[in-house]
Amino acid sequence: MDLNRIYGLRKLSLFKDTQVIKVITGVRRAGKSTLMKQFQKLLLSQGVRKNQIISINLEELEYVHLLDKMALYNFIKSKMLPRKKMYIFLDEVQNVPEFQKAIDSLYVKENVDLYITGSNAFLLSSELSTLLSGRYVEIQVLPLSLKEFSTAFPKITSRQELYRKYLEYGAFPYAFQIGEHKQILNDYLQGIFNSIVMKDVLIRKKISDPMILQSITQFVFDVIGSPVSSKKIADTLTSNGRKIDARTVEKVLAALKESFILYEAKRYNIKGKEYLKTLEKYYIVDNGLRTAINGSRNFDAGHILENIVYLELLRREYKVYVGKFDEHEIDFVAMKNSQIEFYQVSASVRDSQTLERELRPLEKIKNSYPKFLLTLDEDPDADYNGIKRINALDWLLTEWWEN
Repeated sequence: MDLNRIYGLRKLSLFKDTQVIKVITGVRRAGKSTLMKQFQKLLLSQGVRKNQIISINLEELEYVHLLDKMALYNFIKSKMLPRKKMYIFLDEVQNVPEFQKAIDSLYVKENVDLYITGSNAFLLSSELSTLLSGRYVEIQVLPLSLKEFSTAFPKITSRQELYRKYLEYGAFPYAFQIGEHKQILNDYLQGIFNSIVMKDVLIRKKISDPMILQSITQFVFDVIGSPVSSKKIADTLTSNGRKIDARTVEKVLAALKESFILYEAKRYNIKGKEYLKTLEKYYIVDNGLRTAINGSRNFDAGHILENIVYLELLRREYKVYVGKFDEHEIDFVAMKNSQIEFYQVSASVRDSQTLERELRPLEKIKNSYPKFLLTLDEDPDADYNGIKRINALDWLLTEWWEN
């Protein structure tokens, strides 16, 4: 059962037949290939003929002979029809050395509409970005949003039960189909993690000690949503008996970010309108994956909700930062075009002191930009001098793309 990736299909449809390369990025098993297949079905339903679509998955053995830029280019060229619009889909194209040269040669052909995917930020390395400057659009595919996940469980009417399943199963598209089988689910998520580590971290970054990688990864997974630095990670792990220096930590963190398993939220000084270089926060691409690797220890409902909200803001195409205003911290400063929104996230604010603590940073910001407090409390929405407190599950289940 493949769930309709509504947002991804909408985004691809917007850029269909435009003179830009559609670059679809995201962690392995997030659903990039499925999205491309769904879009191809959409094209067929719109009158595009089957022989106008060329689709190649460069991780499949049947295409191993195309793992050469010239072989790939010549094969595609031989399949192209004269005077017909050709829709070309290349999955995991980073497996082809110097793939960017083949991409560039295909792009310049007038009758080509080009779509490529990759599971590593190497796909948009500086070399490719320079070559294709102004000629591509990146479409990030994350695992299922809560809204997408909900379509797999139409009989569940309780938001709390839906959210519990979302946390338990995780957001990878296949996970909800095996979620009731706990050991199979855990093995599946472990397999995703091992695939990412082997293909996108250990080999590509030439990290020689897998145990160092595991230690750093588990540490960062444990502290999602908390300010942390490379030096702090190195010092903590060294004090626990595993000698690691800050440079090694930085190398591993960079590799985890490039593989889209980890996301970094840098800090932004709201008052000074400047970006800060220290004490960033990290968020994981899927909480189910975190549980599979680290177990259920250190379960923090607030930080897990914060992680989910962070990813949702990315889906909604915001650039997301951790806000600093004097000595106060705002969980998220979300920016899109000229729009800015401020978010505080808390599992519950029914305790008056907690509510006061969460509101205080937002109250300090004296501007007219929207300010939100998202919680899991099942209480009526409220407004505190322009700060809107709303239920986080309502917010996550909103069909925002129709707004």
